Amino acid sequence: MTTPAVPARYRPALRPGVLLSDELLHGPDLVHLIRNTGSGKSFRVGPREHFLISRMDGTRTLEEIGADYAGQFGRRLGDSHWRSLLALLGSRDLLAGRPAPTAAPEGEAAGTPAGTPAGTAAGTASRPAPVSGGEPPASGAEPPAARRLLRGSVRLVADADATATRLHRLARHLLSPAVLLPLLVLTVVMETTLLLRLGELLTDTAALFSAPALLLAVATLLWLSTALHELAHGVLAHHHGGRVSEIGLRWRLPVVIMYCTVDDFLHLPGRRGRIATAAAGAAMNLLFLLPFFAVWTLAPLDHTTRQALGALLLLGSVQAFAMLLPLPPLDGYRIAAQLLGATGLAASTAAYLKLVLRRDRAAARYPRRARRAYTAYGAAVALTLVLLAAAAAAVFHHYLTTAP
Repeated sequence: MTTPAVPARYRPALRPGVLLSDELLHGPDLVHLIRNTGSGKSFRVGPREHFLISRMDGTRTLEEIGADYAGQFGRRLGDSHWRSLLALLGSRDLLAGRPAPTAAPEGEAAGTPAGTPAGTAAGTASRPAPVSGGEPPASGAEPPAARRLLRGSVRLVADADATATRLHRLARHLLSPAVLLPLLVLTVVMETTLLLRLGELLTDTAALFSAPALLLAVATLLWLSTALHELAHGVLAHHHGGRVSEIGLRWRLPVVIMYCTVDDFLHLPGRRGRIATAAAGAAMNLLFLLPFFAVWTLAPLDHTTRQALGALLLLGSVQAFAMLLPLPPLDGYRIAAQLLGATGLAASTAAYLKLVLRRDRAAARYPRRARRAYTAYGAAVALTLVLLAAAAAAVFHHYLTTAP
C-alpha cells in the first residue's frame, strides 16, 4: 500500500503558546528549546529542526518551507521526512488544528534521552529530546514540592500572572533609565562606603547576636528583602514578555521562603531581558537597603540602633551578592549561562572538563565555542571558590584578632 504524499500546499502552524528559544549550547551540541505552555513540557531540537519549526506560522506552505530549507542546507526534504516531523510535533500537541493527546506516549517521549544530540543527521528530522535535568524552570526558585509537614509549598495567589501584571503597573516607572541610573549610582556609593567600613560592620554583626530582639527584627527585614527579591523576578519577567505561573511560600522547616516561578525564562525574547530578569532579585535586595543606609549615614542614632542597622546593611549586601555567584541554582548561574549561551551549563562543563583531564579524544570534538564557554565557566567557578575561601578566612581572622 502506497503512503499518501504530504500535501505541498499544507500550511502548518504551531499551537498558540508554543515557545522557541534562541540557539543554546548543550554539551557538544547546539540546540533550541521548544516549550508547550499548555502541557508544561519542553523539548530539545537541533538547528535544522528549529529552522523548519520556526517557519510553521500558518502563512507558509510546506513547499515554501522546503524551498527555504534547501536554500539554507543544500538539500530538500522528502515526504517521509515531513511525515516524521509532523507526526512528532502532532504527538506532542505542538501543531494547531490537532486535538490534544489524551496521554503522553511514554515510549515515544523517552525515545531520545535528554542529552542525546538532537538534529545531527543531515537533512533529516530527528526526534525531539525531552528536556530533563537542565535549567530550573523558575527564575527565582525550583519547582514546588509536595506539601508535607516539614517541607512543602502553597500558592499565595490564584492568578500569579495577573498579580505580576499589577505589580509591574505599579513599578514600571522605576524601570526607566532616568530612574535606574541614579539608583545604580547610589547603590555603588552605598557598597563602597560599606566596604571601607567593613571592620566596623563585622563588629556590629557580631554584637547583633547578643541582642535577640534586634536579631529578630533584622532577620524579619532580611526575609522581607527575600520576598521582594522573588517578586522582582516576576515583575522583570513580565516587563520582558514572560509569564509568571506561581507565587507562593515554600518551607523547609525551620526555614520559610517565598518563591516566584517563571516557567518561560529561557524563552524570554532577547538575552538582555533574560539577564535582567535573573539579576532583578539581587538588585532589589540592594535597593531595599538604600533607605536604611541613608538613616545609618545621616541620622543621629544611639549606639545600639546604629549597630543593628550596620549589621542589616552588611548581611543584606552579603545576601544580594551571594545570589550573583555563578553557582547553581543561584541567579548568578543563570546569568553566566545566558552570557555563555548555554543550557545545562554546570553539567556540560563538568562532562567536558572530565574529558580534558582524562585526555579523551572526545574533548576535541567539541566545537570551539563550547570549549571556550566550558573552560571559561570552569575557571569562573574555581576563582569563585578561591575568593569565597579567602573571604571566609579574612572574616575568621578579623574575629580572632579583635575578640575581647
